[in-house]
Amino acid sequence: MRRLWIYLALLACVKPQFAQKAKAQNVAEIPFEAQPNFLKFPPNLYLGEGIGVATNSKGHVFVYTRSQETRLFEFDQKGNYLREIGEGLYGFAFAHAVRVDPQDNIWAVDEGTNMVIKFNPEGRVMMVLGRRPEAIEGLPAPPAMDEPYLFNRPTDVGWDAAGNIFVTDGYGNSRVMKYDKNGRFLKSTGTKGSEPGQLNLPHTMAMDAQGNVYVGDRSNSRIQVFDNDLKLKAIYDQVGAPWAMCISQGPHQYLYSSNSNTDNNNSVVAAVTGEIYKMELDGTILGKFGHAGKGAGEFSSAHELDCRNPNEILVAEITSWRVQKIFLHPAGEGRKQ
Repeated sequence: MRRLWIYLALLACVKPQFAQKAKAQNVAEIPFEAQPNFLKFPPNLYLGEGIGVATNSKGHVFVYTRSQETRLFEFDQKGNYLREIGEGLYGFAFAHAVRVDPQDNIWAVDEGTNMVIKFNPEGRVMMVLGRRPEAIEGLPAPPAMDEPYLFNRPTDVGWDAAGNIFVTDGYGNSRVMKYDKNGRFLKSTGTKGSEPGQLNLPHTMAMDAQGNVYVGDRSNSRIQVFDNDLKLKAIYDQVGAPWAMCISQGPHQYLYSSNSNTDNNNSVVAAVTGEIYKMELDGTILGKFGHAGKGAGEFSSAHELDCRNPNEILVAEITSWRVQKIFLHPAGEGRKQ
């Protein structure tokens, strides 16, 4: 009987293993260094699950974490603790992503309250999208797919040059939403499924300088690219399940995508995941770095990436409770001093 249970357990692992294994083969390894403990917390303050990480124009680091409470911290460019933002905020319950827009406003996406919250650089709430379900007896019905101002476990946020706001929504819905800079609904795209343009857990998102929207269609193990009007342009399905994505700044932008291991410490899945891919915006794979694990330079359920500097990547990890700073050394470049 014990052997039967072991066999059934291994059989259950086969499907997620092959679903997450990247199709790309013989991808070049990018040399890198890892700084796993660069965040410096004051005494008696700790990081829980590393859910979100982002930087502003000054190099300050914002970390959104699930701990005893959902909390948002700010550090300076050297990793020194500066402050907590939004302590006790009604919109904080179950962190999912943090992003910083071109004006250095800080945006928190909270999966638990179904809200996207905009803070100004001083940490004051300037806008809220979505609404937290009331704490009454029973569970509220999930919002209808065509409801423009209610989310169902949203996952990420981004902006174009005009300030239009894009939201991936998310675990309960399978769509991408577009709002103007004042939060007025413009349009949406996506239904649940695996056909082109359909989505199955849009988990992460990144925007390029032209306003194209790159959606990490995690459960379909692909990245779908939409134009600014949310029309499908391309599908990249070679780099596994995109848990976390970012696009670098500057005249030559790069796309980074993490094929993360699941957050249940499944060793069978971890054996074929954990790497982060560097890509051109057209989907050309330039290389990869890292693998699954809990040591320095290894990645344990990487959940959000920041790549403002294309050779300096911040990686927030769920099951290792940390944020690592990664220094890439592409061919022809020297090592960090």
